[in-house]
Amino acid sequence: MEDKAILRRFKELEPLEDAWKQWQRTRKEFEEAVSLLNDPATSSDPEMSQLAREEASSLSTSLESLVQNTFPSLLIPPSSTKHFSALMELKSGVGGSEASLFLADLLRMYQRLANVTNWRATIVAKNDTEGSGIKDATVEFKGEGAYDALRWESGVHRVQRVPATEASGRTHTSTVAVVVLPLVEEAESSPEDDLFTMAEIKLEVMRARGAGGQHVNRTESAVRLTHIPTGITVSMQDERSQHQNRRRAFQVLRSRLLDLKLTREMEERRNVRRNLVRGADRSEKIRTYNFAQARVTDHRIGLTLKNLDSVLEGDGLQTFIDAIAKHHEESLLADMLEPEDTK
Repeated sequence: MEDKAILRRFKELEPLEDAWKQWQRTRKEFEEAVSLLNDPATSSDPEMSQLAREEASSLSTSLESLVQNTFPSLLIPPSSTKHFSALMELKSGVGGSEASLFLADLLRMYQRLANVTNWRATIVAKNDTEGSGIKDATVEFKGEGAYDALRWESGVHRVQRVPATEASGRTHTSTVAVVVLPLVEEAESSPEDDLFTMAEIKLEVMRARGAGGQHVNRTESAVRLTHIPTGITVSMQDERSQHQNRRRAFQVLRSRLLDLKLTREMEERRNVRRNLVRGADRSEKIRTYNFAQARVTDHRIGLTLKNLDSVLEGDGLQTFIDAIAKHHEESLLADMLEPEDTK
């Protein structure tokens, strides 16, 4: 375990080493270009002099970029959560059946994004409605960087469109709430993260309710966990066996507790309290999907893309994720460079 931590640390330092080597190499080439430019033999040759000036100018621009962009970005500490996968929970909000249909669209959008980014998306639980709508769903996105990329998706997603059942052509507004949690692979508690002890857990088993076949309904396969100190409750009945539901329930509980821990740590750091998502308030409207105008607007950074189809296909969504991540890094850097006496 210690060897893995050391290797991971070396891996994290590679960008710093690469940037320094690039600086040294570029600086040496710049000095050689300036020396050539000042050489009398070069001055007497107009063509050679022009090439030397262009080379010196290009190298100067590269050095400036390293100073203004590359080096400052390396001041930001590496994310402590970049190795986490993600657990996403989607719940339909206002809008009735239209909200359920929009949830199905969002679920497909995130699954398409997973294909583009080479994450593995697995639907853990899903509650379908009549027709093709989904009332709520829980999805795993396994792959390095999944949590850091998707955590900014937490919040209320709003859709404005004319439902297929609307005869008068009136635009309706519906919402879906998204919560993204860090995915913990282990099913039980471990001393590595110390999120809970089994003494803090109330475990109940019961018969599953609703559709599921005779096996599910006749046996006590459903599981409910309650974390006594926080009151967090997790119920799971989608799997066939009690063992599988227990494993899933512990996984979700650990993800929620880890999310709670990370949120508290974020709140203790002033720089995160001042960032663009204000602690990723999940009750806040973060994005609007307007079908009539074929546009998507992220309200946190004021970015609008007039290509709704591209966003729903997953490709355009990456543009929002990248822009929010960049804005977040700039906020962290600005706070780090702020004088201590102003904090």
